[in-house]
Amino acid sequence: MNRFQRTRDDHSTETAEDYCELIQSLIEERGEARAVEMAERLGISTVTVSQTVQRLAREGYVKSEPYRSIFLTEKGQELAEFSKERHTIVLNFLKSIGVSDATAEHDAEGMEHHVSAETLQKMKVFNSSTK
Repeated sequence: MNRFQRTRDDHSTETAEDYCELIQSLIEERGEARAVEMAERLGISTVTVSQTVQRLAREGYVKSEPYRSIFLTEKGQELAEFSKERHTIVLNFLKSIGVSDATAEHDAEGMEHHVSAETLQKMKVFNSSTK
C-alpha cells in the first residue's frame, strides 16, 4: 500500500476513533454521553454530532436514541480502548523526549491516528526503557 492510500485510510477511521474515545471519556466523567457535551468538546454543532453518531450506529460502534444518552457497543468500546492506549503511548513518548505537556497533548492527538503499528511498538518499548 502506498503512503497516500494509507493516509486516506487513516483519515477514514479517525472520526470513529475520536468519537468513541470521547464517548467513553464522557461516560467515565459524567456517567453519560450526550450530543450537546460532545459538540462543546469538539467545537462543532450538535447537528454534526448527531449525523456522525447516526453513521457510527449504522457501523456498529454506538447505540443511540433521540433525546437519550449515547452508548458504545462492544465494538465501539474496543475501538475507544485501543485509541486511548495509542494516544497514551504517543503522548508519553513525546513527553519523554522533552516535548512540553501542552504541545505533546496537541501533537499526540494528530499523530495517534497515523502512526504505524511498528512505530507505535517502538514508542512503547522506548517509553518502558525510560521509566
